[in-house]
Amino acid sequence: MMRPLALEPAPVPRPSTADATLAAADERPAAGLLRGYRPPAGVFDEAVDADGAVRPHYRALIAALAAMDEPERERRFSSAGQYLREAGVYYRIYGGAERGEDARAWPLAQPPLIIAQREWAELAAGLEQRAQLLEKLLGDFYGERRLISDGVLPPALLGRNPEFLRPLADQAASGSPLIRFIAVDLGRGPDGRWWVLGDRTQAPSGSGFALENRVATSRAFPDLIRDLKIQRLAGFFQRFRETLNALDDGRGARVGVLSPGPHNETYFEHAYLARYLGFLLLEGGDLAVHGSSVVVKTVDGAKPIRVLWRRLDADFADPLELHARSRIGTPGLARAVRAGAVEMVNALGSGILETRALLAFQPALARALLGEELRLPTVATWWCGQEAERDYVSKHLERLSIARAFPQTVEEEEHRRPLDLGMRRAPSDRLLDDLANDPASVVGQELVGLSTAPMFVDGRLEPRPVTLRVYLARHANGWSVMPGGFARVASSTDPLAVTMQSGGRSVDVWVTSDRPERPVSLLEATSGFARRLPSAPPARAADNLFWLGRYVERAEAATRLVRLHAARLAEGERRGALEAEVGELLAGIGVDAALGDPAEGLLRRVRAAFETASRIRDRFSPDGWRVLRELVDLIERRLERDETDDLPGLASEVLIRLSGFTGLVRENMYQFTGWRFLQAGRLLERGQLTARLAAALTRDEPPEGALEALLEFADSRITYRRRYSVTLSRETVIDLIVLDPLNPRSIAFQVNGFKTLLDELPGMRRGETPAAVSRRAARLQVRLATADPAELSHLFLARVAADLGDISDLLGEQFFSAAPTARGERPEAE
Repeated sequence: MMRPLALEPAPVPRPSTADATLAAADERPAAGLLRGYRPPAGVFDEAVDADGAVRPHYRALIAALAAMDEPERERRFSSAGQYLREAGVYYRIYGGAERGEDARAWPLAQPPLIIAQREWAELAAGLEQRAQLLEKLLGDFYGERRLISDGVLPPALLGRNPEFLRPLADQAASGSPLIRFIAVDLGRGPDGRWWVLGDRTQAPSGSGFALENRVATSRAFPDLIRDLKIQRLAGFFQRFRETLNALDDGRGARVGVLSPGPHNETYFEHAYLARYLGFLLLEGGDLAVHGSSVVVKTVDGAKPIRVLWRRLDADFADPLELHARSRIGTPGLARAVRAGAVEMVNALGSGILETRALLAFQPALARALLGEELRLPTVATWWCGQEAERDYVSKHLERLSIARAFPQTVEEEEHRRPLDLGMRRAPSDRLLDDLANDPASVVGQELVGLSTAPMFVDGRLEPRPVTLRVYLARHANGWSVMPGGFARVASSTDPLAVTMQSGGRSVDVWVTSDRPERPVSLLEATSGFARRLPSAPPARAADNLFWLGRYVERAEAATRLVRLHAARLAEGERRGALEAEVGELLAGIGVDAALGDPAEGLLRRVRAAFETASRIRDRFSPDGWRVLRELVDLIERRLERDETDDLPGLASEVLIRLSGFTGLVRENMYQFTGWRFLQAGRLLERGQLTARLAAALTRDEPPEGALEALLEFADSRITYRRRYSVTLSRETVIDLIVLDPLNPRSIAFQVNGFKTLLDELPGMRRGETPAAVSRRAARLQVRLATADPAELSHLFLARVAADLGDISDLLGEQFFSAAPTARGERPEAE
């Protein structure tokens, strides 16, 4: 019997895992692992043949898994899951109302799907041919349209197609490829042949999740990936990055990933790919079109951009010429495309290639455009705009899948439905009505029987339907295929459950090789370099960083006040004037300490910070994001279990984690423009809230215990005892909490720190006329530096709080006025 495989490789020399497991493939452990594994009759299974024997390319994996006991397997699977949780990998469910309801942890299943090298080479050749066909087809649609004039395609396929964008009808005239990154959905028939289920050319998703699947799986099976010589993915993305960078023609502008924004179901992937490839993550509101040039609105002015990897549907890209109700597009973008001022990857209008009706004409298109037959067959499709095909579909409804012939418009109800893979589903009454009255809008497709692959379910392998999405990228010399892909397995034996939106799961895709794979990194070694400062962030990103700082500080202040309020009540203090003042201040920041559960208010404060951090994941540390996620989870669990009686204890736990977040930001975040905006937000918020509390607790007749409470809130008890050898007095407390420039909790410290940061922001040049925000901050700085604590009244402190609010507004006007988010949309806008 084989020994269990260790996570760490054993000392060399030794026989490889692959050699040992191949020799042991028929031993009793492997047979035990597959006991009860029964694929449905007539269905191709990826791991075993019709006789139940393990296929050669799966033998090493099955034997290695069988040699592990169940705790060892679970430990390895858990290591993959732990990575995904720590990296914050998630996806969204369609139609969710709130982030907490529709964001789901990434459902990675085990084991990986394996494809043998020889089979992959044949598949890749067919996919490259298909990419060439799609490229030529799109070029004809937006060029000479010879396929229509020569009668290869019916005019209706173009004329009534909502994805044919008439404002860009001649965009192929430049000769530049209109598609550069595509995906093809594949299924395997009962005879073992791969079939094309559909093309994804609009904004193909999943490649970033495929990367994360590989990273997670490599945590679980580093030895198997090495010994089975699994092909790496990084080289594919390295070449794609080089291609997009070359499109800039050496002008030095960065490539942008154009995203619909954080409410999109695959936003995590957009942020991940932007960070992985070193691209800018942009939204439509970050861009502007000046004349025919596209620029990014940054805190340092408008910066040109030439290349956009588009991840939003073309309809939404330009509200002027494409879809007037779009709020996530850039007015004038279509004009810039026509002028050749920006390279769109993929081109606006490339979604027309996803038209199902085109599948009915694949052989004729291949002969017309390539002069050869297709190597990869497509699902048999009948377009009902032709009489014979309509009659055939009408007579065989029970044997066919009925679907829309054209992509849905943004107004139609089914626009956001996931891709229909041609599996059995009773046609809706509307589809049947259209088949009778508008047959050109309907297609019939052969029902797809998917292959199955092994998936661990409750500790045992079971066959589950599987589909494979493969990615291709265009480079200077043609197309290349990513050696792997994004595989989805059904959560049950029902093929309809294969989509992620239907509860499906994902598995890594391994393509074997006959030689060891050389490590590839996108962080290339170089013999010489020039250190450059990072570019200025888009105004939207800086705005979010600023408000992230404010929300984190607001959450900390609320937590300190809740702990102070709860501790006094726990000590038997009656609700007096001090408790009323603290409760009023808590209410002002959204925490009800009188009638409601203060923990719910803390959750709102922490969630505001978390959601803001989620909008800038490309610029934010995964560790910092995870700390905020864990804070949300901590308070939610306490509320669900009704364990909020110990509010001081809960508050202490929250403060410890917030301190961890602050430390991560200080120690790990690159201290340039983005960091400065985040810190500016924290300093302004801390100063303003401290001024408000000090004004409330230092009136002419402050409530009993007010001075102690102010020191507790400012975490300055020990400092006070060291600095002042006197009993508590109003003057000494104000001196420490308001005026002391060395106390990191004082108002003066916040204002001085803010002014230092402000002077280092873009556009703030010494010797020039100072901006309004700079003048206002300087005046406040002088007033605090020259104030006498004996003369400071609560009115003075209230004015300081108001000044800090005004300074925040002036900062926004100076740097964020170009940001797409209106001030009124901020959940806690001042």
